[in-house]
Amino acid sequence: MANKLDKIVIVDIEATCWNTGQPKGMESDIIEVGVCLLDIRTGEISENRGILVRPERSEISTFCTELTTISLEMIEKDGIEFKEACRILKEEYLSQGRPWASFGAYDQKQFQKQCTAMSIGYPFGPSHINVKTLFALKKKLSNEKGMSAALSLLKIPLEGTHHRGVDDANNIAKILNWILN
Repeated sequence: MANKLDKIVIVDIEATCWNTGQPKGMESDIIEVGVCLLDIRTGEISENRGILVRPERSEISTFCTELTTISLEMIEKDGIEFKEACRILKEEYLSQGRPWASFGAYDQKQFQKQCTAMSIGYPFGPSHINVKTLFALKKKLSNEKGMSAALSLLKIPLEGTHHRGVDDANNIAKILNWILN
């Protein structure tokens, strides 16, 4: 159970991907952890950051770069190990003691799979908020919507580049703030 309920850690990841299916011998790796904090009292979004992560079990495809704008050159210049990214979440965002949120279950599942496969401690506590489902329930929709569609329904402009974790985390925080208020 989360014990620091002042802020919610908002996370959006980007991972290696391919338009023709996963190549043999490769596993999808997180290549960016977009993260920010949502203050539940004020609605302030702070500490918005994109942590670039070097893939250790796969390569960044041309399709992936076109989708996310994350290139091999960016990763080589600024990327850190996945283990270090998890340490940053735990130490700088207190991710194990705060509730955390993502848009859908993909981010949670990818972190669980990658942490298990690489024998790295899971950086989050048990209090996960699925903003995608919560938004659909709050709006009484018959099905879940994507993040950009949710923003559109709320008449909130999508800021930044869609499919960049740093920007999507910030946009997700705005949706969650609307839900909470």
